[in-house]
Amino acid sequence: MTLQIYQQLTHGDLAKFNEQAPDSFMAWNGESIQLPDTGTHFGFVYSGHPVLYRSAGLQDYKLHPGMYFSLPGEGWVGGKDSSGFLVTCPAFRGVFLIGGAIESIGRLGYIDGGTDNVLIPPIMQGDPCLNALYFPPGVDQTAHTHPSYRLIIVVEGSGECETPDGTTPLQPGVTIFIPANSLHKFRTMEDKLTVVCFHPDSDTGFTHTDHPMLKRTIVSGMSASNLPEIQTKAFM
Repeated sequence: MTLQIYQQLTHGDLAKFNEQAPDSFMAWNGESIQLPDTGTHFGFVYSGHPVLYRSAGLQDYKLHPGMYFSLPGEGWVGGKDSSGFLVTCPAFRGVFLIGGAIESIGRLGYIDGGTDNVLIPPIMQGDPCLNALYFPPGVDQTAHTHPSYRLIIVVEGSGECETPDGTTPLQPGVTIFIPANSLHKFRTMEDKLTVVCFHPDSDTGFTHTDHPMLKRTIVSGMSASNLPEIQTKAFM
């Protein structure tokens, strides 16, 4: 699949990203969209005050612009005068989470003056994650690739995305699908640029032998992470 540009959030199913793990991109705009009982749905609220309904527990939550969520299983999201994007990962079972709104600047350093925040972290190493990227004015990013696809929505500001095929202006509401290993870079001029970016995988995160509960459990002066004989071997 090649780089795709969506100039606005059009309601409904928009794309499937790859055949090996058929993640799909959906958007809602002005009405509700059903979320199937398969895998986990990651969402970001671009505008308005939608309702997120979780079938498990028959719970509903009012959301606001800049908020985000992870919903395993069936539900729906949307409402009049609201819009946002969704990525469904049918092979992944995540946890239910609501957060935000996103902050105005990142807490982690990125590259070339940019910063980022991890909005929905990988539960375990390798899991999907949702991030916010912040570019101040005057950034001319180093051209780079990623080993898996990225789905990005422009939240605030302006800039451009450059690839070997050309340059795309970026304004709030524009969504970009960047295929794996596709060379690209972002650039800002007088304005800053804030985007939210979905990653389908990760190479950081916790493991069964590296997480705070285990590492900060001390037995006779030694961390339980260094005591394999007492570590739990059977998992859910």
